[in-house]
Amino acid sequence: MRLPINIEELLSGRAVEGGRIEYKTGWNPDAIYRTICAFANDFDETGGGYIVVGVKEENGHAIRPVTGIDPNQIEPIEKDMVGFNNLIRPYYQPRLYIEVADGKTILVIKVSPGERRPYKVPDQITAKQKTYNYYIRYNSSSIIPKDEYERELINLANRMPFDDRGNDDIKLTDISPLLLHDYLVRVKSSLADISLTDHMEDVLEQMDLLEAVPEGWRIKNVAAMMFSERPDRFFRQAQIDIVLFPEGREKNPNNLIEVEPIRDSVPQMIEKTLSYLNTNIVKKQIIKPKDRAQSITFFNYPYQALEEAVVNSLYHRDYTIREPVEITVEPERISILSFSGPNHTIPMEAVQKGISLRSRRYRNRRLGEFLKELDLTEGRATGIPTIQDELQANGSPAAKIETDEERTYFLIDIPCHPYFINKESTTDLNVVTDGNVTKDDVKDGVKGGVKELTEVQEVIVKEMLFDPYITTSELAQKTGIKFRTLQRYVSQLQAAGIIIREGGRKEGKWVILNKKE
Repeated sequence: MRLPINIEELLSGRAVEGGRIEYKTGWNPDAIYRTICAFANDFDETGGGYIVVGVKEENGHAIRPVTGIDPNQIEPIEKDMVGFNNLIRPYYQPRLYIEVADGKTILVIKVSPGERRPYKVPDQITAKQKTYNYYIRYNSSSIIPKDEYERELINLANRMPFDDRGNDDIKLTDISPLLLHDYLVRVKSSLADISLTDHMEDVLEQMDLLEAVPEGWRIKNVAAMMFSERPDRFFRQAQIDIVLFPEGREKNPNNLIEVEPIRDSVPQMIEKTLSYLNTNIVKKQIIKPKDRAQSITFFNYPYQALEEAVVNSLYHRDYTIREPVEITVEPERISILSFSGPNHTIPMEAVQKGISLRSRRYRNRRLGEFLKELDLTEGRATGIPTIQDELQANGSPAAKIETDEERTYFLIDIPCHPYFINKESTTDLNVVTDGNVTKDDVKDGVKGGVKELTEVQEVIVKEMLFDPYITTSELAQKTGIKFRTLQRYVSQLQAAGIIIREGGRKEGKWVILNKKE
């Protein structure tokens, strides 16, 4: 059998998150089978995991070169595993792969989420007297769940995420050999060498994309999401609709442009949507300061923020709901609406803050696994922080997130950079980074309906001119203004086109805009 992903990508930790990989120097069946049980239970619904035998680790990372194992051990290990698998209750069979790294033989045990969880295994699988327990992953360890964790695990019985379920309607002919081969090449899998014309079923089976049933097997939903050219045939309204309101939806709802709906595999929908936005919506501005050679570059919408938002809308959407992902473009924002909303395990306060939405339950864990291998998503709970960081580094206001108590929808508003909103009235602005800006100059640079700076705003601008690298926390301390109040004033100055932020939160600087002389 061939490993579905490249062994180097696995050992580097780039393709699979660290908590889903466990390294073992040698064959230790007692510890290994506790981890197999924990990965099969998939308590946090992260997609199971990998156990790599023949590799030392340090702080969760593989030490290279690998130590390897004696090739003569492989056949005895395979025989042992047949017996040990029978001791898991209910029966469970992980997949064993023989790989070579650094010229040494290593074993990779791939553990997919079990369809008959929860699973129990003997604490010491090699002992004569066997005591059975459930196991789950906690950070990077396999532990016995207690109290509410055990009850929650039991409640997961026969509850499989939608994307990991078999679907009677999906046939082998619905899977595109071109899309599947392209994916295997991009992730550097040795399965790319196999003829999909003759061995499509074998490849899908090795990728754990088939669900065993008494009649044989069924193709899993995620296979159609990833490798069908028209997944909307199986998941109605699995598409992206883009609507443009040149004057704004509220100002003139009748003036709209509807883009042809985007329908394709999930990776293709992501790429086509981002291509459209990048070509037709994203704009770049370069400002040349007077006192230095380096220019300042910023965008109306940073591409990385849009990428994360589009990926999240397809990764976390509910494919049983017959509603498309809707992207609305207005002069002041891009709004992305998907159904349903964030999981109820995420507190409403976290949603409203729009900082990090860490869920205990992922709706489409396998889809996320595939997207991560394609570098389309970073991993768990990283999407929203990435969006906010990219906006801040671009000098844009923070994104806002909205849902309802029933979590029926998820709406994210990505604001346009203030410079582009006020562009018509700020085309005569130049950038200065020295201290030669007078109060009158700054007042003259105020746009967006603000006639003059308040005393507090003048104090803030003065401090930024004196020290462009000052942080908002330092500003609050120096001026004595409460932090949240200061953030509000800074947002007002940005929206008025008076200041922009160049660079990130830690290394960035403030730049003041004033009129040309």
